[in-house]
Amino acid sequence: MSNLLKNIIRFALFILLQAFVLDKVPPLHQFVKPYLYFLFVLWLPFNISRLGLMMVALIYGLAMDYFSGTPGLHAAPCVLIAYVRPFLLSILLPQEKTEFSYAEPSIKSLGFAPYSVYILILTFLHHAYLVLIEWLQFGNFLFFIGKVSATTAISLLLIFVTEILFYRKAKYRTNAA
Repeated sequence: MSNLLKNIIRFALFILLQAFVLDKVPPLHQFVKPYLYFLFVLWLPFNISRLGLMMVALIYGLAMDYFSGTPGLHAAPCVLIAYVRPFLLSILLPQEKTEFSYAEPSIKSLGFAPYSVYILILTFLHHAYLVLIEWLQFGNFLFFIGKVSATTAISLLLIFVTEILFYRKAKYRTNAA
């Protein structure tokens, strides 16, 4: 299956899963809500330029906003993590590994510890920005940090369950067309 087709299917499946399954789950605690849709942005291939990554994230976030009825609420955090992602990958891995070894981020391509740090930082950043935009204030700072931390923990659990259930084979990049 081509990369484009695979990513189009992921695009649709993650949005449908979030909109029709996870958004229907009653809050687990006061305002704690599971999010998994942004994993699409984290799983995009290494070879996408920063501008292309941000454009895909914007379109993806707007599609999620359309289904959730919240204009711009999901688009902004998706664009933020798309902007930060190349910086984080360049810190976590040597450039030659991300450029030439594997096609996309996964546990196999990055290793368990760097992949966990990658997922943790971008998930926390996404949720912090999402909650901040949702409330448009810090309000009670401890409640804000508690909500972001709890939502991040639930999302990390869902991400690692997704990684276990839907194991992605890490594909080597080659120079052949």
